[in-house]
Amino acid sequence: MSMRKTIIAIGICTIAISALTPASTTTLAQHQAPTYAKWGSLAVKETQSKYPNAEIIDYLHVGKESKNDTTIEKFKLWLKEGGNEFGVFVNIEYNTETEKVVKIDFQETTR
Repeated sequence: MSMRKTIIAIGICTIAISALTPASTTTLAQHQAPTYAKWGSLAVKETQSKYPNAEIIDYLHVGKESKNDTTIEKFKLWLKEGGNEFGVFVNIEYNTETEKVVKIDFQETTR
């Protein structure tokens, strides 16, 4: 039997799917990117734009909050700029039905 390996890159998440034969291939639906991946990519992009001289060295999805007709995806990114390291909380609020971004908030933290 030959080993087949497929690498799928989705946003900032990379998933490797291996299978021995085509008949035993695991469906992609079982290995989808997390639901927050789209918003995580946006958080990274907007953080890079806001802090163009900083390197993003860590990323964490903090959670999700729903209120009325909007959802807020919460992330914490750790940045390094020169000799300084700091965190940035990024909250992305969007319309739950249309997924249109309502606002993006940034808050720096020392830990």
